[in-house]
Amino acid sequence: MNEPTDQIDAAHRQLGTRDLDSGAAKVLTISRTYAAEIDDVWDACTDPERIRRWLLPISGELRLGGRYQLEGNAGGVIERCDPPKSFAATWEYGGNVSWIEVRLAADPAGGTRFELQHTAHVDDHWDRYGPGAVGIGWDLSLLGLAIHLAGQAVPEEAEWAATEPGVEFMKLSGQRWCEADIAGGADPDAARAAADRTIAAYTGDS
Repeated sequence: MNEPTDQIDAAHRQLGTRDLDSGAAKVLTISRTYAAEIDDVWDACTDPERIRRWLLPISGELRLGGRYQLEGNAGGVIERCDPPKSFAATWEYGGNVSWIEVRLAADPAGGTRFELQHTAHVDDHWDRYGPGAVGIGWDLSLLGLAIHLAGQAVPEEAEWAATEPGVEFMKLSGQRWCEADIAGGADPDAARAAADRTIAAYTGDS
């Protein structure tokens, strides 16, 4: 947790678009490789006891068609499940519905490649804050998973986020999501302004 640049560099970020029946959507993708077997990564992502160690306490039925709820955060319905390769679910928070999909695959160089896609409608919140509004949170989650898979205890996120390495990690994450946004076709000035607002919201900078 004390090497924010190395952890940020371990992940790849990408922005795309998708046309849904309900309107235009953005597709945020984050991926990285973990030095763990695919069955171990799958278990860490689907066992409630392990999920709470690196993400949040979770309740509900973690099965196809089951409803889950992350404590103080999003909930939803598990729509697809193909162990140990992938699962997909709705991501319901603040009255809005978006969609997540996790894919796992053996990395040819060793370990397991983890990929998460988050698809969300374009709205005023997205226009104001850009992909970092959810991207920084996913970066923090993937970092927590890395620490857990390494057999270490994950620090309390709120406490770590207030430390110098935590603040630096969130700033770097916001900047990388801005770069991905621009690479995906966003107006550079608008993307940078949105990233500045998001970074300030996460770090408390005014």
